[in-house]
Amino acid sequence: MRRSDREVKDFNDIISILDQCTVIHLALCDNGKPYVVPLNFGYKAENGKLTLYFHSARQGRKIELIRQNPNICFEADCSFQLISGEEACDWSAAYDSVIGEGHAAILENRQEISEALDFIMKKYGFRGKPSYNPKYFAQMAVVRLEIDTLTGKRHER
Repeated sequence: MRRSDREVKDFNDIISILDQCTVIHLALCDNGKPYVVPLNFGYKAENGKLTLYFHSARQGRKIELIRQNPNICFEADCSFQLISGEEACDWSAAYDSVIGEGHAAILENRQEISEALDFIMKKYGFRGKPSYNPKYFAQMAVVRLEIDTLTGKRHER
């Protein structure tokens, strides 16, 4: 990272940033061209290891690209605040962000899918144990993204 003074190194601080983010941007590769898609997500953070989860329709560009190449990058950002200045080069922004790289797997096991959906529901405020209508499982793909590298960045006002 070029600006090491802005790097967030502590795993728990990075997770705290993710707690504030409502969307991740998933970066995939489509025949050598980038393809980015915003997604709702959930996560599990254990022993310094991050696993993200998201769901999708079973068919479509995103799922086909994951099947072709499961190596994925994601970005999440929050707390954006514009910093204005007297001159153009004095302008900046305050923000928190997280970038990670990892590999994706489309889940097939019903128990794993339910647990992944629980993480997503928890992320957005659901309390308790959610129940899922089994008819939706046939229409839905749930993806686990195991993160191999993780970087946080913060620019404060």
